[in-house]
Parts: sequence; C-alpha cells; structure tokens
Amino acid sequence: MAAQFGRRLRKGATTTAVAAVAVAALSASQAPGVAPAAGGEAQALEATPPTDPSATGDSSYYTDLPPLNSPNKPGAPTPLPAAAEAEAGIPATVLGAYKQAEQTVAASDPGCRLPWQLLAAIGKVESGQARGGRVDADGTTFSPILGPVLNGVGFANISDTDDGAYDGDRTHDRAVGPMQFIPSTWATWGQDANGDGRKDPNNIHDAALAAAKYLCADGRDLSVKEDLDRAILSYNRSREYLRTVLSWFEYYKKGTHEVPDGSGVLPVESSGSGLTATPAEPAAPDTLRKTPAESAAPDDPAMPTTPAESAAPDDPAMPTTPATAPDRSPSPSVPGGSTGGPKPAPAKPGTGTPSPDTSPAKPTPPAPPTPPAPPTPPAPPASATVFGIENAGGGRPTAVAGQEFTELPKVRAKDRSGQPVAGADLVFELVGETDARFSGDLRSAVVRTGEGGVAAAPPLKAGEKTGDFTIRVTVAGRTLPRLDYAATVTPRQADALARTGDDELTASPSSAFAHPVAVKATFEGVAAGGVAVTAAMVTAGDAPAESTEGPYFKDAGGDPVRTLSELRTGADGTLVLPEIFSDDRPGTFLLRLTAEGGAVLTLELRVAAPAAPTV
Repeated sequence: MAAQFGRRLRKGATTTAVAAVAVAALSASQAPGVAPAAGGEAQALEATPPTDPSATGDSSYYTDLPPLNSPNKPGAPTPLPAAAEAEAGIPATVLGAYKQAEQTVAASDPGCRLPWQLLAAIGKVESGQARGGRVDADGTTFSPILGPVLNGVGFANISDTDDGAYDGDRTHDRAVGPMQFIPSTWATWGQDANGDGRKDPNNIHDAALAAAKYLCADGRDLSVKEDLDRAILSYNRSREYLRTVLSWFEYYKKGTHEVPDGSGVLPVESSGSGLTATPAEPAAPDTLRKTPAESAAPDDPAMPTTPAESAAPDDPAMPTTPATAPDRSPSPSVPGGSTGGPKPAPAKPGTGTPSPDTSPAKPTPPAPPTPPAPPTPPAPPASATVFGIENAGGGRPTAVAGQEFTELPKVRAKDRSGQPVAGADLVFELVGETDARFSGDLRSAVVRTGEGGVAAAPPLKAGEKTGDFTIRVTVAGRTLPRLDYAATVTPRQADALARTGDDELTASPSSAFAHPVAVKATFEGVAAGGVAVTAAMVTAGDAPAESTEGPYFKDAGGDPVRTLSELRTGADGTLVLPEIFSDDRPGTFLLRLTAEGGAVLTLELRVAAPAAPTV
C-alpha cells in the first residue's frame, strides 16, 4: 500500500490529505465563472450528499489527481515538465464529445452554464477518458467499459434492471461506458448525440451528452458553487469523489490540448479491480480502480490515514521502510531446538573482532516478479491528422424514386499543410426527410480515403419519397467543418400511356360502364412501375376543363367525383381505374389520363340514348 501511494504522490500528490489541501488551494482563488455558495468552500465540500440514486450507483472510480503544476498557457514564462503536459492532453474524439455536449446544452438549457471541463473531469475519474481515447471512428469504445458488480459487496446492491442488455449481467447492475452510467439511470438520461438512431452508453458522444443533461437536472446553475457540488455528488455520493473531480476540473480549466485517440495518459494502477474489459480486449492497467477501502473519506473513522501511507517512499521526511512492518520471513532454528531465540550480538567498537554468528543464514527471499510491460498504445488513426475536407468532384446527386443515384459526391481529406491524407475515415450521412438509403439500408456509412486522400460516397438508392435532402460528410471522431451536398429524388416517370383491351366503353343512362378501363405506362419502352397518374372527366376543345356532368367515379362516401389524383401504376406499369358510372345524360364524353413525366391518354366514353318506346 505504501509503495502504491508513493507512486501516486510522485505523479501528482494523491493522498487524501494532500488532495484536500490541493483542492482547497485551487478553490480558494475562486476561478472565474464559479460563484461561491454562502459559507465558503468548506461548507460546500462537507454538504450532505444527495439521497437519491446516483448516476453510477456509487461505483468505484480512479483516484489519481492532477500534477500540482497547471498546464501551460500561451505566454507562460517557464515550460512545465513533460508529465504535466501529458496529463493535460485529452484524446481528440473524447475532447470533441465534451465540447459538443457543452454546445448542445448551451442551446437547450443556457441557464445551466455547463463547462465542458466538468465533463472532462468526470470522464477522467470515471474511465481515464475512455481508457486514453480507445474509441473507434464513431466514438464507441473498442470493448465495453464495465464497473464492478453492484451486489452489495463493497458497493451498492442494485438488482438487474436491463436484463443484461448493457452490462451483460442479468443478476445485478454494473456501471457502463466512459461516463459509467448504471443501466437504470441510462434508461432515463440516455442520449443519441451522434444521430445514429441508438442511445449507446459505450459511445462517448452519447454518454457525454447524457452526463451533461444529468448534471444540469433540477434547474441547476453550475456557475454557482453549491449547485456545482450537488451536481457532482449526484453522480457519486462521496465527498472524496467530489474533491477528486473538482481537482481535475480546476486543472483542466487552466489549459488542455488535444492528443490523438488512443494516446491519452492512462491512470496509475491501484489494488482492486473495479473496472473491467470484455474478453475482446484484455484488461489493461487503465482498467484497475481503487477498492472501497481506498475510497473512504478522510473523516471516515474506519479508515484512518497513517503517515506511512500518506507519504511517498522517497519522501525525505519519511523512512522508505515502515517502522511497524513485521518481519514475515520464518525465523531459523538455533542450537538446542528453540526457534526465534536471541542472536549473538556484534562486538562493541574497540573491543576487537566480533564474535562469529553461528546461527544458520536466513534464506534469501525470492525476487519479486517483474511486472508485465504496459501495452503499447495503438498508433493514432489517420483521421487524427486530417485538418479539413474539400469537394473532389461528382455532380449534383439526383435519382428517380426507387432508382440508384448515378452521381455521388467525392471528398478529399487534407492535413494541415494541404497534403492529401490516405486511410482517414469519413462519415457520409443522410440528413432530412428522405427514405433514400446507402447499401445495407443505412442512413450513414464510413468510407476510408484511398490514394490521393479521396473517398466517394457509397452506393445510394432513392426511396419513394420525392424531394430534396442533404448528404453530409464529416471526419469520423473530429469536430472539423463539414461538407453538405444537396440531393434530389424525382418522381417516377412515364413517356407513354396505352390502353390494354379493346372492349367498347359504353353504358346506359344512370348505370355503370360494363368494362373497366385498364392502361399501361412505359418509359423509353420499359414498363414504368409506381408512376403517379391522374384520371379526369374533361370537356372537349383546345382547353379542356373538368366536366360537371356525364360519367363519374365515386368517392369513399359514394358521392360522385370526376377527378382522381391518387392513382399509381403497379410494378408492371399497369393501372386499372375504379368503376365508372353514368348519369341520365346520353352522349360521348372524354376521360383524360395524365402520367408523371408527361404521358397523356384520352379515351371516349359513350352513354347510349334510351331506346324509343315501341308503338
């Protein structure tokens, strides 16, 4: 335990006593944007935690604290050590998610005044910024991040609420994802921040926005110190947790920088595994979290902090070997069969040669096992080097309903110097009211840039909904400016209409026509299915108008109508009109059919005069 705490002290003074002093020092200055509550910092930190269920189920968390030096700011006279700069780095996708959540909440709940640095502080202590930014192009962790089983052993006892859907446990709940929501809380606060149609606690975009809205609940104003403290305590009801989050919050407010995904600083190992990875990704050092005993607040009488545990082994004020540590190696036997007896004392100075020690030599304890080397962080993805995207060709995307788009956009990814970036992931997304879909019935798809840094939109098929929509292109996991392409779906068309069948279209007055009217639509000689057709009884002449008398259709209520506009050809291009009726007027009448695309067909309907009475 002493070595563990010492390692943390060298990294950033992480004992409870030093943490309290560090946070008090940071808070005493009252950084701009945070208003103190009445009574000052001491009152806020000692406030009674809320009694409502917390977001994490009071699960475990990382206890590392930031370096005592703050991140560099522009114009700083003395550069900080590399370790401090590394701690200030936040993986690109994770940092983008925090800032996007801040902007979203600023628009929907401006009175909350949520700073993204608060999300970063919570993300640091909950998951080490998603295990140092180990997320895919969509911001989803490569494997689920799971907290300890909440079975009442050291943590809360929360029975399963999601049938294992999120945490894989059908007996008890576990905190899930980079912001560590328990499933029951996620059911209420889960968000779909990236517009993929899913609320995924393992996606940093969804989780960050959910955390932002959760912290802003109950009308909190996070620029007010009391509201800020209560928001953090609602996440995990521990005063030590509050102190830890506040220390990172103040640290991040003094400056951060973006680092490639997967290269973030991992938390220091501690005893007791509270955060786990699925078998798909073996647990790495960043998956180890503190035990409940290490989580105890400094005023917990069951967990006193001794000086030996509070100082680093190399602290000149403290011996590196605790004086109270017992010798657990077996005592050797001495002549006479007794064990553990007194050993011969060495000679006093100036009395000659010391008496020889005749007791057997103690066995040499085995050397401690060499700890395994930490896993090598994956190389940053090519997307992390992209500085912007530009149009690389392709005409305006247009297609007839139900057909494939033949013109689709091409996009080029560039780095800061303007050179093309191959291997970068670009997201093509359909935005707006449309039922067009990429291959696989997808509304969004990721395409990797090839040679020349160019990616073309995947195959796209129009649906039946006509009109305009947008094809949006972004860099996966980045918040760079996007490209929007206007796309259009036009109605199905026919350039010809022809009647099928040659029966005469005749009827007696005040009766139904004996034969139905059937037509077929074609486009460039091929059957045109799904084409809209209008059928209307019209007057004769160069400027025909809807007729007010003669043959008619019936509406759903049985009333006469002389124009039908909701007709559509079948898959084979054919259309059979509803039954036609005649009134009591004899004569020849016109039925005009007009198809989308301009095809027109005019048919004659004859109503025979009644037969003359026989004399």
